[in-house]
Amino acid sequence: MKRFNYILRCAWSVIFMLLTTVYANAQTDNALLQSMDSVEIGLLTCGPGEEVYSLYGHTAIRYHDKGRDQDLAINYGIFSFKQKFFILRFVFGLTDYEMGIIPFNAFVDEYQAAGRWITEQKLNLTREEKWAITQAIDENYRPENRVYRYNYFYDNCTTRARDMITDHIQGSVVYAVDTQTSATYRSMIRQWTASHPWASFGNDLLLGVKADAKTSYTARQFLPDSLMQDFAHAIVIDTHGHRRALVDSTFHILYEPDPDGIMHSSLPMPITCALIFLLIVLIVCAIEWGTKRVWWGFDVLVMTLDGLAGLILFLMIFSKHPAVSLNFQILALCPLSLFFVYPTVKRLRNKQIHTYLPFWGALLLLFFVLGYWQSYAEGMFIVALSLLIRITWLYYSCKKIYKTTK
Repeated sequence: MKRFNYILRCAWSVIFMLLTTVYANAQTDNALLQSMDSVEIGLLTCGPGEEVYSLYGHTAIRYHDKGRDQDLAINYGIFSFKQKFFILRFVFGLTDYEMGIIPFNAFVDEYQAAGRWITEQKLNLTREEKWAITQAIDENYRPENRVYRYNYFYDNCTTRARDMITDHIQGSVVYAVDTQTSATYRSMIRQWTASHPWASFGNDLLLGVKADAKTSYTARQFLPDSLMQDFAHAIVIDTHGHRRALVDSTFHILYEPDPDGIMHSSLPMPITCALIFLLIVLIVCAIEWGTKRVWWGFDVLVMTLDGLAGLILFLMIFSKHPAVSLNFQILALCPLSLFFVYPTVKRLRNKQIHTYLPFWGALLLLFFVLGYWQSYAEGMFIVALSLLIRITWLYYSCKKIYKTTK
């Protein structure tokens, strides 16, 4: 009997300790949740800069704890040009970005100095959602979790900020889908490079046919402005079916600068350069018509430059960047030109045609046909036409004109 009483007392002691621990934890959790009343979380959308990598704007999260006097900016767009083999890693889509946390005032000062605007959307979140986001930020900021493999369309500073918020909302986020929109990745990018023609040209040259496919609605949120617009009209439906707006209020922290004060490039447009190239080709062909001589030095230059450009497009096949592997512009900017320069020019000096030239001409014709499915870089049709004119002229002159003048 004494043994039974002893066991019973021990059991009650354990139960009491467990209940006390649970109660203490519940009190602690309740206190932590109550502390979230002083926390405000907002989505920060920043305007474009003048550097190529900043043309599309930026997204960050503001974490403002008034109770602890903490005002922080959580930033997923930190990288360094000093990284080992940065350019090579960037070309092959192997660039690593990092999460950073800095004082909000320092964040604003940086963008003010760069003349860029900032808009904040204060989010309408529950205590539990704020606490879940707080814990997720702490976990994400651990040294082993900060670095991530950057992907321009699928995993960037904007999608990371979005997921940090939406993944910790108790319920689902419903966006006001615009069924009239049929945007592609290329068309969305062009909106932000319209005033930077050479940046637009570079993007369009490297992006392949996959960039012209229609995107899903949430896929468009890789751009900061798209996410801001979507959040502005988003609705949260919680687990009980109750609805609330995702954004509580919106206000401007920094305003857009005066457009008159923005510097514009004095470089000629890509289309202008393409037309100049066409004119040069026509002039060279006309001179050859009059002199009955082949300016083979011109073809050395053209084929070398064409092959080098094509080599870049060939390397992009192995890149981890999205939508660059299948690019029909490689038919015009053909890497094979680099390897056929010597045998082609050697035969041209003897006023003969190498088989590579008609083969290249066929590739150029295919380039024009496939242009129905891919939107090419500005001026590329004119460049391809110029090359086709040059090949046709060399074939005709070597077969007809030069043969009769021997």
